[in-house]
Amino acid sequence: MASPPSGIAEAIDIISEDLRQCRIAAPIDVISEDLLQNIVSRLPAVSFASAACVSRSWNVVCDRVLSRPKLASACSFNHTLQDAVEEVVNKVLSEPIRPHFAIASFGGYHEESCLGEAHQLITAALGAHVPVISNHPDGIIGKGAISDKVYEVEWYFRPDEVDSVMLIVGFLPGLKVTIIPLLKQIQEPETVMIDEFVTDIREFSTSVSGCDSPAAIIMFADHYYADMREVIEHLDYAMSPETVIVGDALSKFRFTNDAQFGSSAAVSLVFAVEMNKPPGIGETQFHAVLSSGLSPVGPTYTTSVIEKTGVFTDIAARREGSVDNIDGETLLNQVKDELGGEDKFWDLFIGVTKKRKYSIRQEKVGSMTSLAFHLVLGRSPRGFYVHGGGLKTDDTFRFYYSNPTTALSSTAAVSSHLRSFNQGRNDTTVVDKVEVFGGLIFACPDTFDKPNIKSSPFLDNFPGVTLGGSFCSSMIGRRVLTKYVKESQEQKEVQCCVHVNGSVYLIMSYTPSLN
Repeated sequence: MASPPSGIAEAIDIISEDLRQCRIAAPIDVISEDLLQNIVSRLPAVSFASAACVSRSWNVVCDRVLSRPKLASACSFNHTLQDAVEEVVNKVLSEPIRPHFAIASFGGYHEESCLGEAHQLITAALGAHVPVISNHPDGIIGKGAISDKVYEVEWYFRPDEVDSVMLIVGFLPGLKVTIIPLLKQIQEPETVMIDEFVTDIREFSTSVSGCDSPAAIIMFADHYYADMREVIEHLDYAMSPETVIVGDALSKFRFTNDAQFGSSAAVSLVFAVEMNKPPGIGETQFHAVLSSGLSPVGPTYTTSVIEKTGVFTDIAARREGSVDNIDGETLLNQVKDELGGEDKFWDLFIGVTKKRKYSIRQEKVGSMTSLAFHLVLGRSPRGFYVHGGGLKTDDTFRFYYSNPTTALSSTAAVSSHLRSFNQGRNDTTVVDKVEVFGGLIFACPDTFDKPNIKSSPFLDNFPGVTLGGSFCSSMIGRRVLTKYVKESQEQKEVQCCVHVNGSVYLIMSYTPSLN
């Protein structure tokens, strides 16, 4: 009789050893399902996968162990890339899990080219069938693979980078996950294929759920592509209001099945609910919450002249309701005066309210109003320069500045919101109780001296729940639960999807099935 495959044999040996240690003399094939479930629930992921292949009855028991969604994460600061990857992989696979997707973040290791090698190491460890996105952020947030200590490690400049790896692996029964890239057009002029990107997402979601909008999208955009706002605005227009979108708008990345590196301006993990999910599987939900460190200053202005040069835009502006332009030096000096002079350090942005027309392929054209933030770079002969494009004459805007007091207050407000979020779920019955099982953070680097300030709202409210994240200079956050402070009633419904000077929290929750 042929011997079982090595993986299955190893799983059987592990379970047999557990039985011997417990002084249980019964043969392995006649032990109770409850005892078998207790044993396989403590197996590492690879042995667990092998145990599920032993027999149909064992497979049923293993399915029972993994009947709920699960998120696992770990970070390592080992200075050897291969050892760091091994540490985080061993940690996330130390318990039963069937990876449906993975996000790997890498910092340091002296050469940017290591991202490709790092991505290959992760995909080799998890398997070619697992959708994996590897990225190079401005820092990482997570629990150590060895120490179990929570770390927030950020860097502003390349020489300050820390050798680090963060790995997040998710198992989401009842959902399908795939990778969809935003492709660049090969022919001149160089542009991105937004319509195709939206259509690919819709078609995948429809094939899985019967609905053309997915439950959630996690995106990583190329840092060389300055106008990702336009892409996100099209997604905001095209997707259902229930679709949550989060991510890093300025990143470097690799991904599974990336046939031609450099051909994509962004990549997304798309999560769609199965229309025919297995019986007994409950509902997984995604919730996005925003903390902001921006405060408005000064009156509202109107753009009168717009000139785009590369990734910069030169703006001339006037007070709203006036016909006379204000020169850039006067305008910026007025802002400085309101902020108390030049001796204070802050980043200055404009928040532009834009009303634009959108359509996807041959669909009917519609309009949408949105709020977009642009970093102010300095004065110009005409007015002042900002980073990015997409502005038009007669857009209205206000100045915003980075305010540490606002940031701390907003972080506290997020923590309070998550507390009520958590308490509301504790009030439900045991049968339909909603459980938070994981979270992701996309946070802007800052100068706070307080340790773990970005992760504290999540850690304080969901102790022991898996958390992972990264630092980035521009965060994607659509359908967030907290909004920017606005001054007028008509602005209250303006949606902002690309944020600066803040943090976007993605909360993952699960409601068990009533059946």
